[in-house]
Amino acid sequence: MLTCQEVTELVTDYLEGRMSFLDRLSFHLHLGMCDRCRAYLRQMKVTIMTLGRLPDGPTPPAVRDELLERYRGKRRPQT
Repeated sequence: MLTCQEVTELVTDYLEGRMSFLDRLSFHLHLGMCDRCRAYLRQMKVTIMTLGRLPDGPTPPAVRDELLERYRGKRRPQT
């Protein structure tokens, strides 16, 4: 059976359909037993879906700076 590290390394291949039947089976077996890897897979799917909705073109500097600040934990989003 795959380890959690192997699942995280293979998640892109899985999402892009580049795994053999047996590799996919091992991947699914691990997911069936591991809540954290299922959560990681869901996060990756949401990330891909969200990024696919971004407009083409460069990110405005103010938006980029805001995202970097939030990522680094310097500032919490305003509610």
